[in-house]
Amino acid sequence: MTYDAFRHFADSWGLLFMAICYLAFVGWALLPRNRERSKAAKEMIFKDRDNG
Repeated sequence: MTYDAFRHFADSWGLLFMAICYLAFVGWALLPRNRERSKAAKEMIFKDRDNG
């Protein structure tokens, strides 16, 4: 495979593949069943914080 052929493939199908993966990962993170896990991750930095 030449550089030009590889570049053409990456510019067309590689970009499409990355866009589909991005949408799948964002969709997976926003599923309702992941709500508790997201809430726990959001509040993790305050876990060991003093109240005073």
